[in-house]
Amino acid sequence: MPDVPNEQHDHVPGRQRRSFPGISSRAYEHPADRSALVALRKLTGFDTVFKALSGLLPERSLRLLFLSDSVRVSDEQFAHLYAMLRDACQILDLEKVPPMYVNQDPQPNAMCIGLDEPIIVVTTGLVELLDEEEMRAVVGHEVGHALSGHSVYRTILLFLTSLALRVAWIPLGNLAIMAIVTALREWFRKSELSADRAGLLVGQDLKASMRGLMKIAGGNHLHEMNVDAFLKQAEEYEAGGDLRDSVLKILNVMPRSHPFTTVRAAELKRWAESRDFQRLMDGHYPRRSEDKDTSVTDSFRESAAHYTDHVKNSKDPLMKLVSDIAGGAGDLGGRMRRGFGNFGGNGGGNTGNHGAQDDPAGS
Repeated sequence: MPDVPNEQHDHVPGRQRRSFPGISSRAYEHPADRSALVALRKLTGFDTVFKALSGLLPERSLRLLFLSDSVRVSDEQFAHLYAMLRDACQILDLEKVPPMYVNQDPQPNAMCIGLDEPIIVVTTGLVELLDEEEMRAVVGHEVGHALSGHSVYRTILLFLTSLALRVAWIPLGNLAIMAIVTALREWFRKSELSADRAGLLVGQDLKASMRGLMKIAGGNHLHEMNVDAFLKQAEEYEAGGDLRDSVLKILNVMPRSHPFTTVRAAELKRWAESRDFQRLMDGHYPRRSEDKDTSVTDSFRESAAHYTDHVKNSKDPLMKLVSDIAGGAGDLGGRMRRGFGNFGGNGGGNTGNHGAQDDPAGS
């Protein structure tokens, strides 16, 4: 039987993957992503900074930089990545295919940036680390960022992070910038959970998404790793320890732009097994045409309900304490003292060990 001409398959996803015509980003956005974005926009001074930077950031310079010092993905260069990119845009119904570049960097990474139009950048470290299906999920992840409009805030975060280093010697100036940077990082960590979901919608292969996250955490040694054991790490991280560990978790994650990899894997698996995901795969999802009729109040209420449910069902000691406070449980002072133990140190024997256990993990 003769081969079907390639022209007929230019925009058709391989492996008969399901497409989602007119899909709204609301279909896959994590409730924590939306609520963090609402909180970010309410931050004092954010609107002023946002408007100022939108006109000042060197958008054209950014594009020229990648055009001159990276490899643009096309039919002629990294053709397999270009095919994935077009497939991802077809599946998520993103009308304009964003430019994509491969940048020489051994660190596995990918990002979607740009103010007027999104640009996708992947590093050689990532391209060399992942197989085709794992990479497809990453490309879908970045297309999800583009569809959600995340590139604007990501670009501002990159700029402000650089600016904060330059004005670190100005106490008040740096303090104001770091407040916004901290809020942006909190939102961006949550937006990664949304983009992971978009990657799954594009790849439609949960095992590949899990493998990709495992490789990002442990390198190209899949024969030495196990998905179930990897997910157990997330359970241990979320439930383990006492209130001291809960505080250290918060301190460890604050400087990071991404959530911890095991947490991302566990969150994605939960969503893949949910009724919402099944309904979406069956074709029942919100459309972009309905976005204008969406109530901000309803979205915020949904996010609040998610946080309430998360606190109620969390195994984290601090979240349990918060739940007990909300429920009016007694002897909270005693429980806090027992939970923190010698964290503050009252001359107890364990105080001296604290410094050795509290190495920062945000590098």
